[in-house]
Amino acid sequence: MPSHVKDAPPLPAAPDARPRTRSGWPAISGLLLLSALPIIGGALSLREASAPAADALAWASTVAMVAHIVSMSVFCVAGAFQFSPALRARRRWHRAAGRVLLPLGFVAAVSGAWLAVFFGGPDEEFPLAMVRLFFCAVMLVFLTMSAIAIVRRDFTAHGSWSTRAFAIAVSGGTQALVSILWTIPFGEPDASGETWVVGAGFVLNCLVAEIIIRRRVAATSRAAERGALVS
Repeated sequence: MPSHVKDAPPLPAAPDARPRTRSGWPAISGLLLLSALPIIGGALSLREASAPAADALAWASTVAMVAHIVSMSVFCVAGAFQFSPALRARRRWHRAAGRVLLPLGFVAAVSGAWLAVFFGGPDEEFPLAMVRLFFCAVMLVFLTMSAIAIVRRDFTAHGSWSTRAFAIAVSGGTQALVSILWTIPFGEPDASGETWVVGAGFVLNCLVAEIIIRRRVAATSRAAERGALVS
């Protein structure tokens, strides 16, 4: 063997062509912060559950309130981690979390709808209750479509419907931010103003969810096109 070949330095190892999966921690941190305000408010509201119920309807509403606060809090906190691509890549963890989150989402939406129907508040708060009832019903539809998609193994549709349902679930944080912005020029919102604040929070989150879904679908399409060109 020639000496110049024998003494040649070894070739560097080829870099790993596999793309690194993003952790998604900025998104998770933002969602956790967005969920913090309604979770704290819900924890404070749990003190009302300790009061003795006057009748069967009041007792049922107390149970619904506790179920709503607990299930929605866990759904928002644990659901935030489903937005991590690295964790979603760990299919066993993602599936186990989804089997817990989906029933919790249904409990949160159904109990929220119960509280809206049997709110028992003054007449001026009726429009606010109807807004909450509407979006609880929409969340139920989204969760149902998510469950149907995963049974059909349509993972893209499953992710889209789950994102829409989660957007409604974390609307409480957006509503708190909108309420702060409302208070600066207009002062503390009355019953009518609170209806607009709550509705705006729901709508804003739904719009953001649609933007995220469209970007995700576009990124998936570009990746598929690159794969087709390479093959």
